[in-house]
Amino acid sequence: MAELNLEGLKALVAKRAAPFLNDLLKSYPALIHSLHIAGSAVTEDFDENRSDINPVVVLREIDFSFLRHLGSIGDGHRKRGVAAPLIMTPSGIADSLDVFPMEYLDLKHIHKTVFGPDPFAALRIEPAHLRLQCEREIKSRLIGLRQRYVSSLGKAESLREILSRSVTGLMPLVRGIVYLLGKEPPLVRQGLLLMFGELTAEHCRRAGLCLDPSVFEKVLSLKTGQATASAADLHALFESFYRVLETIDRLLNELSL
Repeated sequence: MAELNLEGLKALVAKRAAPFLNDLLKSYPALIHSLHIAGSAVTEDFDENRSDINPVVVLREIDFSFLRHLGSIGDGHRKRGVAAPLIMTPSGIADSLDVFPMEYLDLKHIHKTVFGPDPFAALRIEPAHLRLQCEREIKSRLIGLRQRYVSSLGKAESLREILSRSVTGLMPLVRGIVYLLGKEPPLVRQGLLLMFGELTAEHCRRAGLCLDPSVFEKVLSLKTGQATASAADLHALFESFYRVLETIDRLLNELSL
């Protein structure tokens, strides 16, 4: 049977992911093009108690018997912190690169190939496609935040949940903007936010805008339970979070590529 290359992964990540990935290789050796681990599991941001391990499975073609097999084994592995895998094909990657450039930029920078060839390392991300997706993502988040803020009826617990959900998945957007501003995005969240703040400061100054990315860390601390907030603090934080996204939206609108 083909073997995984888990070298370079954290010991706990390798221990948790190996049974799942070996099962796939054993059950469908001819179908699997390559296997990868993506996201925080391959960075210093990985939290052993909170972070999921996110596999990416690239198949030669989509096979529903494989999907059914995943469904049958998924629960046991989910309890060990292995999330449901992202499933792709090489042709699907090529055909959707212009539609999901933000996600592919994230995969390109943050993944570890543990079996087979690497289809992500050489991906070319078109800035125009990335900018369009970043703008769409920001505008969608702003619409959603306004609606959910009204629906919360001002309840503190609802605001806390809305903020926690809204900050999820925000780092790929920040990474995309850093890339659009001409820099290689750092892998670790703290370094990414620091670079983001430095790069946007000059652009915001020229445009007469004010952007404080530290609000992202505040919301993330709230989400992980590292910080608490009163009802008044939550309302203030919600507005600060919204205003930062609003400023990013304006910045993207004025960005020259």
